Amino acid sequence: MLTKIETSNAPGAIGPYSQAIDTGNMLFISGQLGINPATGELPEGFEEQAKNVMTNLKAILEEAGYGFDRVVKATIFLEDLANFTKTNEIYGASFPTHKPARSCIQVAALPRGGKIEIELIAVK
Repeated sequence: MLTKIETSNAPGAIGPYSQAIDTGNMLFISGQLGINPATGELPEGFEEQAKNVMTNLKAILEEAGYGFDRVVKATIFLEDLANFTKTNEIYGASFPTHKPARSCIQVAALPRGGKIEIELIAVK
């Protein structure tokens, strides 16, 4: 059974997709931008966007009954790989001991002019 996961503590989908889908033993979280869910705004700075991304991912994980310790795969999309070191600092704070598999890719552009987007897969 597939369960759609939705929380107002993370930005709503800006297209025809769900924040996340829970299969019962796996959670697939759609790419999250650094949008502030309270205001719907995307900050200009990379660091604030990256912190918001992690906050949004945490909110979705918690809504589904998971945590960062259950994440097995992360995919990070960066507008500029020059932000790789700062990404590692901010992302790494959510994974102090558990280190999921990960890809990090520079892309030509992200929705709404975002500088970073992260999607996750977690298991129960």
